[in-house]
Amino acid sequence: MLHSNFALPPCILAAFLLFSIAVNGQNQAPTAAVPDDTLHKAKEWYQRFGIRGYGQVRYNRLLETNSQLRCEQCDKSWGDDGGIFLRRARVVFFGQVHKQLYFYIQPDFANAAGDKRNYGQIRDFYFDLGLDSNNEFRFRFGQSKIPFGFENMQSSSNRLPLDRNDGINSGLANERDLGVMFYWAPKRIRKIFSMLTREGYKGSGDYGVLGLGVFNGETANQPNNNDELHYVARLTYPFEVGSQIIEPSIQAYRGQYTMRNNQLSEGVMLENNSKTFTDERVAATFVMYPRPFGFQVEYNWGNGPEFNPETGTIESQPLEGGYVLLNYRLPLNDQFLYPFARYHYYEGGKKHELDARSYKVNELEIGLEWLPIPNFELVAMYTISDRRFEDFQLPSNRQSGNLLRLQAQLNF
Repeated sequence: MLHSNFALPPCILAAFLLFSIAVNGQNQAPTAAVPDDTLHKAKEWYQRFGIRGYGQVRYNRLLETNSQLRCEQCDKSWGDDGGIFLRRARVVFFGQVHKQLYFYIQPDFANAAGDKRNYGQIRDFYFDLGLDSNNEFRFRFGQSKIPFGFENMQSSSNRLPLDRNDGINSGLANERDLGVMFYWAPKRIRKIFSMLTREGYKGSGDYGVLGLGVFNGETANQPNNNDELHYVARLTYPFEVGSQIIEPSIQAYRGQYTMRNNQLSEGVMLENNSKTFTDERVAATFVMYPRPFGFQVEYNWGNGPEFNPETGTIESQPLEGGYVLLNYRLPLNDQFLYPFARYHYYEGGKKHELDARSYKVNELEIGLEWLPIPNFELVAMYTISDRRFEDFQLPSNRQSGNLLRLQAQLNF
C-alpha cells in the first residue's frame, strides 16, 4: 500500500483510473506499470478472509450388543449413558491477508470438561509465511496438525469412517500440537491437493510434498512438560495413473514424552521411576483416490509408554498398527454416495490416556455416506469390534460387540 504520507491528487488518480478502464476493461486488473502494492488497495485485510465450518450430531446405540464397549479417543458417547451426541461444532476463520501470509483459526464448541459438555477450545491457530511469490516454500507457526499419516490430516468433515483408526491416531491426540513446520510443494501439486478435497475425492489437504517440523510433543492444548522437542518429517507425492490418482507417503517422528500427574493412577509404578519415555514412530501410506474406486492403507511401527497389567508398571514398549480402507464414489445426478469398508488393528499403548492405557484392537466397519446436497451429509456405519483396553484401575478388560452408528453433518 501507499504510505500514509504520500497520496496522488484526486484529479490525477481519477484520470488514471478512467484511462485504465478504457484500455483494459472494467473486469481486468490495472496495467503492470502500477506498483504491485497498489493492487491490494481495493481490499483491506479484513475483506480478504472467510468463515466456514461444520457440525456433527451422532447416535451410537442402535443394535448395540455390549454397553461396556467403549473408545475414549474415538467418541465418548459409545456405551452406557451415551445418547444423542454433539461430536463436533467447528467454525473456521481463514484468510490470505497478504499474498505471502495466510492465517487459519478453528475453535471447536463440542468439547468436554469433566461431566460438562460443549465447551469451546482452540483446535487450530496458525499462520503460514510464504517465502516466494507462489508460496511453494512456506513456514507454519502455531498450533496445527502434525504431518504424520494421511487419515490424521484428513478433515473429520471429509473422512468416511466416523473416527480415525487407533493405529496411527494413537500417536497424536487431536492430531495437533504447538510447533513450527516447513512445507514445500510445487504450484502444480498444490492445485492437485486442493482439487482432491474440493471435488469430493476425500483428500487430506495441502501439507506439502515435503514436510519438516519441530513441536512440543505433549499433544494439543497441553503445557510442555520437558525441555525436549519432537521432530517430524513427511514425504508424499500424488501422481496420475490412467484415470486414477495415486499418493504414496512415508513419515516419522521422534521425541521425549512426559506423562502428567493427572494421567497417572494412585499406586501405578513407572519404569526407572521416570515419567519421561522415548516416543518414536515411522509410518508408510498408500492412497488411491476414489475415481471411482478407492483404496487406502497405512501402517506404523514405534515405541512408547504402555501399561503392563502383569506388573502394574508403565513401561517403554513396542507398538504397531494401521488400517486398510476400500471406498467408492458414486454420483447420482446432483447427489453422491460413498460406500466404504475399513478394517483396523492396533497393539500398544496410548500415551495420552490414563496410565498409558494398553490396547489391542481388531475392528471392522462397513458404512455408507450420502450427500443429497453439498451442505448436508448422512453416514450410517455398522461396527464389529473387539477391544482390550487396560490400565491400573482396570487391569483385565476386554470387550467385544457390534453397533450401528449414525451421524448427520452440516457443512457451511
